[in-house]
Amino acid sequence: MVQSRAKTVEAYLEELPPARREVVAAVRAFVNEHLPRGYVEGMGYGMIGWTIPLERYPSTYNGQPLCYAGLASQKSYVSLYLMSVYSSSDEEKWLRAEFKRAGKKLDMGKCCVRFRKVEDLELSALGRILAGTPPDDFIAMHEAARRKTAKKK
Repeated sequence: MVQSRAKTVEAYLEELPPARREVVAAVRAFVNEHLPRGYVEGMGYGMIGWTIPLERYPSTYNGQPLCYAGLASQKSYVSLYLMSVYSSSDEEKWLRAEFKRAGKKLDMGKCCVRFRKVEDLELSALGRILAGTPPDDFIAMHEAARRKTAKKK
């Protein structure tokens, strides 16, 4: 499943095969446990997402809530999207170093950590990343990136 049409997180989980559901549910619980207050869980872009609601920050470029993290069951793996890592090369370097230090192989794109089972993850590092950016700080990162992009044009 690359993209789901489920309207709720519960419906999304129900669509998954039992083994995959177990992995996604465990990582979902982990994310919910580590997020700072102010992020809201829901469905977006066909996956579970944690966002800053439009009521709190309405000036997004696409009219959608500002996404901080996402969790998706892909065809061959699960992806955990970490937008703060996408926004910070220092955070990305730190995360890569923490996986290496733990002796774990990091399969990562620009912001997505790909894995098949929870044991593939360096949870202490991911918990620190998730907990490390309160909504106000993430909004500031987002606005700084938009200003930087606008200057390039």
